[in-house]
Amino acid sequence: MSSIIDYFEERVERYADNALIWEKTEGVFQPTTYKETLELVKYYAAGLLALGIEKGDRISLLSEGRRDWLLAELSVLYSGAINVPLSVKLEEANDLIFRIGHSESRLVIVSGFQVEKIRKIRGQLPKVETVVVLDPMEDLEEGEITWADLQRKGQDFLKERKGDLVARRQSVQAGDVANISYTSGTTADPKGIMLSHRNYTANVEQAFSFIDIPAHFRTLVVLPWDHAFAHTAALYAFMYRGASVAAVQAGKTANETLKNFSNNIQEVQPHVLMSVPALAKNFKKNIEKGVQTKGKVAWLLFRLAMAHAYWYNGTGNNKGKGLRRLTQPLGRLFDKILFSNVRLKLGGNLQFFIGGGALLDIELQKFFYALGIPMYQGYGLSEAAPIISANTPDYHKMGSSGKVVQQLDIRICDENGRDLPQGQSGEIVVKGENVMLGYWKNEKATAETIKDGWLFTGDLGYLDAENYLYVLGRFKSLLISHDGEKYSPEGIEEALTDHCSLIDQVVLYNNQSPYTVGIVVPSADAIKKILEKHPVSSPEEKSEIVLRELQKELAQFKKGGHLQDLFPQRWLPTTVVVASEPFTEANHMVNSTMKIVRRKVEEVYAKELEQLFTPSGKDLQNPVNRTNIQNYF
Repeated sequence: MSSIIDYFEERVERYADNALIWEKTEGVFQPTTYKETLELVKYYAAGLLALGIEKGDRISLLSEGRRDWLLAELSVLYSGAINVPLSVKLEEANDLIFRIGHSESRLVIVSGFQVEKIRKIRGQLPKVETVVVLDPMEDLEEGEITWADLQRKGQDFLKERKGDLVARRQSVQAGDVANISYTSGTTADPKGIMLSHRNYTANVEQAFSFIDIPAHFRTLVVLPWDHAFAHTAALYAFMYRGASVAAVQAGKTANETLKNFSNNIQEVQPHVLMSVPALAKNFKKNIEKGVQTKGKVAWLLFRLAMAHAYWYNGTGNNKGKGLRRLTQPLGRLFDKILFSNVRLKLGGNLQFFIGGGALLDIELQKFFYALGIPMYQGYGLSEAAPIISANTPDYHKMGSSGKVVQQLDIRICDENGRDLPQGQSGEIVVKGENVMLGYWKNEKATAETIKDGWLFTGDLGYLDAENYLYVLGRFKSLLISHDGEKYSPEGIEEALTDHCSLIDQVVLYNNQSPYTVGIVVPSADAIKKILEKHPVSSPEEKSEIVLRELQKELAQFKKGGHLQDLFPQRWLPTTVVVASEPFTEANHMVNSTMKIVRRKVEEVYAKELEQLFTPSGKDLQNPVNRTNIQNYF
């Protein structure tokens, strides 16, 4: 068994001169090789020892994805300490205070963009002795040093006490805790997931069960580097193969970083990109918008080419089979005149995406597959370090979350923990070396989640005959009808947002109620387009028109509609309430991984939900909806 440091040093020996990290400095992407990375890591690790860091101490890391993020984590691990990666999306002081305080971090490493967050709460963090700022700063406050200062301390330490660093590094074992990664905050007190060195190295080995990454491959990491998926599938998986990772040029805001990403993708020309559903939808939207600007003929041709590709590709595992093979020349023509140009806008080298969200809509998978850059869906969770299953170039089936990785046992269980037969849905339960050690200082939650070494994921899914996993939603957030029957809402919610242009976000609700209802966040852009076609002046008239169009879109799923067979009618919303504002991180209705916090939404809209079960609430044109819809135009 290997620790992260063991396997990092092995890769340095094998790929010394390969680029490990690419970062944009002085207007151009510059490489740092594997050998150079190890040299720097030793300096910074020695600097931590000079500051008195002991084995097992916790160090919080709050920074955008960049070269020094990975250097910082490797240095922390090399020193025998534990890294506590924090999301830069954490804006509320209490969120940071809890995580840094609960982990009992002695030191915080922070970027220049984030340092003010730490300064504001420093007085409430009595255990934090030193703050290391990754960027040069002239106005350092008491107890702060720069990254360069830490390097100098390390260089001085090595001149006198090199043996101490060697001894500390040799003390690092595979079973030691490497990270305490906090959950996204869907509850009052997030849980600290303890992942060992071996959890990570085992999961990286599992990740390559059905896929390979050549040493010359590059990936541009747009997801936050503390994100469990990006952390393992990008940083450590690429390191494992001697390949390289590139950091998106950080901006002062998330939007600025995303703008940089579109430029960086041309500069880096990545071979693989990690994606999540929100990012995939944004890519699709921009690609379609770009084609539409070229005129009606180009758009019609594009749609024709997509329709052919959807049919030809099937579900991926049956691509080009049967009669489809006869139309292969047509597909090649479409690819040459249309799809190849789209791929050039994504750098030209892109082979495929790896999708990390459990519920990436099949239409999105078909879309990118048609373009010749498949988005291979996977599934996992932080407690499993995080990869559990994945589609790959050799083994994929669109609509599934891929084959379960090797060296991982999996069961599908009912509410009593009993195994269910193949094809029947239940809770996904796994066991392997990638399963976390437990939750930091939370034995109760650990005991509820890990039983006899089995991790109860809380997710609903089933396995087909070929061992492909289908993830249906949350096992513990099911809709429950008045007669006790249960159904997962996520698939319906995805379909509603995908097929209803007026719906940006939706949460369905049924807690043993007479019928299902929903809370919807309308699309301001779609509303604008509708009102352009209906030039009315009064807000009341506008509300009536928009709500009438929303009713029509929802009717697609009801009896008589062209989507009537997608879901059982009883689980479709009988009526909906229009949310007074979008679900966002700021109002705590979306967490740091961009997932809707169902309980929070239900809590905020408790009165409106109650109203939906009254005669007036069943009418979509009710006063609440007429008022709330006006917030979007």
